[in-house]
Amino acid sequence: METANEALLKVKKQLELNNFEVFIAADAAEAREVFENKILSNLEISSASFADSMTMLSTGALEVLKHKAPVEFIDPFDANEGMEGKIRQRKRALTVDLFLTGTNAITEKGQLVNLDMIGNRVGAITFGPTYVVLFVGKNKLVKDLDAAFHRIRTVAAPLNVKRHDKFKTPCQITGICDDCRSPHRICNTWTITEKSYPPKRIKIILIDQEMGL
Repeated sequence: METANEALLKVKKQLELNNFEVFIAADAAEAREVFENKILSNLEISSASFADSMTMLSTGALEVLKHKAPVEFIDPFDANEGMEGKIRQRKRALTVDLFLTGTNAITEKGQLVNLDMIGNRVGAITFGPTYVVLFVGKNKLVKDLDAAFHRIRTVAAPLNVKRHDKFKTPCQITGICDDCRSPHRICNTWTITEKSYPPKRIKIILIDQEMGL
């Protein structure tokens, strides 16, 4: 029985026209099952990594991936590494077979819109890893590019900064991107992904639940 709402189905159709491979899940638990049984089980991989995504992390998919043998797992957030070590790991992560993360927004035309601080997440989405899997809550669906930019500037970016106590930016107080010059600025690199190339390289799990930022 179809549990996805009409908006998700319409976006799924547009994304597929844009050469993305798309799955729909009712909730976080089903998203994990889709990842494990419909995506991961059909891929031949020897290495994997990820970038920060609250939606992806909440599904438990990363734990599934970590325990898949014999896959080399590259952790770009290893607590035992200093910042230089983490950057080295993030560079290595761009060469893996499978990369997991999320997206900031998806338009009705099936465009992915993302904003990044360092660039490792958007870099992996656009080029490098053989396959990319994105976990996306329905709250990330927007009408068009203008709505995507607005959502990211007024919702995703300010809330993301608040997750990091050491980051000090104007949007922590105002809740709106101020095009600041803070050394902790996270609004550094925008990307718009119109299509998946090669086809089905980017796989998207749309979740019929509000998740993440």
